[in-house]
Amino acid sequence: MSAVLDALAAALPGAVRIGDAVPARNRADWGSDAPVTPRALVLPRSTAEVAAALSICHAHAQPVCVQGGMTGLAGAATPGEAEVALSLERMSGVEELDADAATLTALAGTPLAVVQEAAEAAGFRCGIDLGARGSCTIGGNVATNAGGVQVLRYGMARRNVLGLEAVLADGSIVSCLNKMTKNNAGWDWTQLFIGSEGCFGVVTRVVLALHPAPEGVQTALCALSGFPAALALLRRTERALPGGLLAFEAMWADFYEVATGPLGLAAPLPQGAPFYLLIEAAGARAPFEEVLGAMLADGALTDAVVARSEEERRRIWALRESPAEYRNRLPPTVGFDVSIPLARMDAAVNELRGLLAQRWPDATPVFFGHVADSNLHLIVPVPGLTKDIKRAVEDAVYAAVARHGGSVSAEHGIGRLKRPWLPLSRSAAELALLSTLKQALDPKGILNPGRVLP
Repeated sequence: MSAVLDALAAALPGAVRIGDAVPARNRADWGSDAPVTPRALVLPRSTAEVAAALSICHAHAQPVCVQGGMTGLAGAATPGEAEVALSLERMSGVEELDADAATLTALAGTPLAVVQEAAEAAGFRCGIDLGARGSCTIGGNVATNAGGVQVLRYGMARRNVLGLEAVLADGSIVSCLNKMTKNNAGWDWTQLFIGSEGCFGVVTRVVLALHPAPEGVQTALCALSGFPAALALLRRTERALPGGLLAFEAMWADFYEVATGPLGLAAPLPQGAPFYLLIEAAGARAPFEEVLGAMLADGALTDAVVARSEEERRRIWALRESPAEYRNRLPPTVGFDVSIPLARMDAAVNELRGLLAQRWPDATPVFFGHVADSNLHLIVPVPGLTKDIKRAVEDAVYAAVARHGGSVSAEHGIGRLKRPWLPLSRSAAELALLSTLKQALDPKGILNPGRVLP
């Protein structure tokens, strides 16, 4: 082994693996097709061991790829052959739940589902939720500023974080495990690390603000005439159920037809509507059904079904979370996570649909998203997909998003895979500022090189 690997093995006994001893899960994240065996895999058990590993890598100018739950879709956690993969999977566990402060402190490698379960057992709700909850980690959620299905009510990960502990590139540990909503003692450096994708430092502990658990959760699947009706319905339900909306998930007809067709999921409502919405709200059933009934009566909705049990609720949510099965059941796909201003959303979708049909007539794009927070997801299955076709589809879609004043990334980050298109959403001055921050915090450029910035 080389000097850096010898030093890592000596400092972290039993925590370093090389070659065939590196598990398959650490060779590629969900967003990457080709697995890569890193120079070594390091599995620290504590913040002190993370610090020791980074100190050694910094001294040897050894590039490091930071890994969490490996559920990212931007290629950030897929290591390079010359990189040391630093996985936090052994640093798992909820360390404290402070009911008085309504906070939870967890190690970065703790799966999101474990955090959610601990919060629920104490009568609270974790504000972060996404489909990969059983695999993704809270540290990864913070490092990517994860969004998900509850952003409408609780905001992105950033709004749910009160404090952090992190290790800098040179092994220095910085800790602000703050539990207070108000703490203006100097600049809040923790905000730099939320959404930094591991490029500024490695998050090792997180303090989350918890929310009161809703007394009831009502779920419905609705059919509408199109996106303009959905946008009008959003404002109407916000007024009718003030502060009650938890989720407002959009599914265009193509998405619903794939879920209830090739994927074989049960169809709570018939196919054929132009647009479907999954609406979830906190509170009692009667007011929720009253609001939906009034909307059906005056034509705002064309059809609706309300979940009467947890099993029915899960079947409705299975529709929205069905893209996890696309890679197993559909032709090779090109996936997109973008934001588009709501006033431009309908026009952008129509333009994208026409553009894709004209240039790739065999493609069968599906549109869905969180909508209320401007987040649109687009998946394009393309028979015979090649690297060149994939790049051409990406160029076309991202250019259209830019024309409509949108962002090339809504909630999945930039990583490696979206880096070429970041200038469409960030100005030269902004990119220069990001480079200045990166240089200040990681002067040797060892942390997640090639992610976000060149």
